[in-house]
Amino acid sequence: MNVYSKHSPSPLPSLPSASARAATRRSVLRGLGVATAAGAAAVCLPAATAHAAPAGRRTGGASDTYALTLVHLGRDGAPTTDYRTLLTALSGPDAGSGRQLKDMPSTVTVQVPAGRYMLDSTLATRPVGEGNAGNDWLVRPRLDIDRDTTLVLDARIARPVDIRPPVADAVFEQTGAFAEVTYEGVTGVANLMTMSLDLRMAHLGPAAEQGAVRTWVDSYWSRPGGVCALGYAFHGERALTGLVRHPAPGDLATLVVRAGVPASGGGTALVDFSPSAGPSPALALPVRSGGTGTFLLTPERGTWDLVYSAQPEQEEGPANNYFVLGRSFTPGSTTVHTFDTPVFGPALDSSPDARPVARRTGDTLDLTVPLLADGDGHTPSSPLFTASTVTLHRNGTPVATRRGEKPGHASFTVPAGRAAYRLTASATRSRGSVTAAWTFTSATTVSATDLPLSAVRFGPDVALDGTAPPHTTSGVAVTVEGAARRAGVRSLTVSVSTDRGATWTRAAVTGGRTTVTTPGPGKAVSLRAELTDAQGNALTQTHIDAYVTRSAT
Repeated sequence: MNVYSKHSPSPLPSLPSASARAATRRSVLRGLGVATAAGAAAVCLPAATAHAAPAGRRTGGASDTYALTLVHLGRDGAPTTDYRTLLTALSGPDAGSGRQLKDMPSTVTVQVPAGRYMLDSTLATRPVGEGNAGNDWLVRPRLDIDRDTTLVLDARIARPVDIRPPVADAVFEQTGAFAEVTYEGVTGVANLMTMSLDLRMAHLGPAAEQGAVRTWVDSYWSRPGGVCALGYAFHGERALTGLVRHPAPGDLATLVVRAGVPASGGGTALVDFSPSAGPSPALALPVRSGGTGTFLLTPERGTWDLVYSAQPEQEEGPANNYFVLGRSFTPGSTTVHTFDTPVFGPALDSSPDARPVARRTGDTLDLTVPLLADGDGHTPSSPLFTASTVTLHRNGTPVATRRGEKPGHASFTVPAGRAAYRLTASATRSRGSVTAAWTFTSATTVSATDLPLSAVRFGPDVALDGTAPPHTTSGVAVTVEGAARRAGVRSLTVSVSTDRGATWTRAAVTGGRTTVTTPGPGKAVSLRAELTDAQGNALTQTHIDAYVTRSAT
């Protein structure tokens, strides 16, 4: 399917580059298109800007052309030159391209080939440069050109877009309005972004085909320590004519983002939260390490994406990004995501956004298991580590060792046939380390086949700085992931050490929890899990200095 979309530079800072899966997927404006007279001048399209042309049909060449005359009228009914009109070809010789008209007389005639078009026009209430102008946005999803045609683009038919959150401390920031039309495999996207509350819009002309038009409007409001993200989407044959939404508190969902203190020290995280089905003018929320940010959102907008970007304290080195993508919410619910807190370790099920891979294809073993996912199971794009190794043994004989690569990432080519394997991955952080040693049998495969790897997640009750109170007995959640979760657990033992692994004490696991008594101030708790699944595949997972106790004050 061909897609034609209008793009302009973002007036807000973009988030830093992310992991391979989402490196260019997200920015604060997520590829937002037109910035209108409310905030910035429109940007020329790839196709040539249209010029005034005499009326009348022209023939010859690949297609007939016809005169399209556009008359622009403002809210007062008078002709206006404060407009930006875009014509997107959905069929005909120019399908997949567009023309832009701006800075021209109020009535303009252009020659266009016969075919189906999408037209949208933004008319400003006062000239650019005199503050945030109001905007009237007119969208015609279906414009069939088979003869000379005159259209009157009259701002007076537009109706208000009035979206407001139910909290008194919210301050309006920006709204994005979008219309997407698909016809014969070509999709045209029209949009505007305004920083004025004075927005009106209207559908023009006949309806398009059933289900051909998608329209969505996203409004963002800032508040102390948070953002209101209010979005509404529609699917049908017509664009919107006005939209009024004043949700009650119970209509919204709450997302709380807690920022842990990374090993590099303090710093500020940028949280980009916006609908999965974009683009959308997402409003980035800065959250200091050890702080909390809150989003109020509309569940009916669909699924939402969160990008948490932990910035280095001294702004040196790459940002560490976490992706939480495609999440649904229900009205009245509260969801909490905590980033960058212990216990850091392998994640196989709790990080679906990172798509961990441990598989064999033919005689190649590929491993991209996040070895340093944070305590909530979020997978880092640039984990903080000082050393990493992955070693593979086959029938007790070393195959190879990979050093210094991203923790848990490696690829090995092995001899054909069935054999017993031991795969060991380790990572060292500024304080502490994690090692996972898996044993399993594997044979040559015809297609990509998952390796039977498991992981154990530990969930102690720690503060945002990653510490627990000293000399305290508390429960620690123990969760099994990967092959053992699916096939069943034959045995699981957990051991605790308070002397960095010199000695270990068995800790019973009951109901998915074990009990740990923390050592004195400034000391560390180490954890070890030994697991065998129902198929006989085994794991020994060790965390040295998994988390520490608070120092005496």
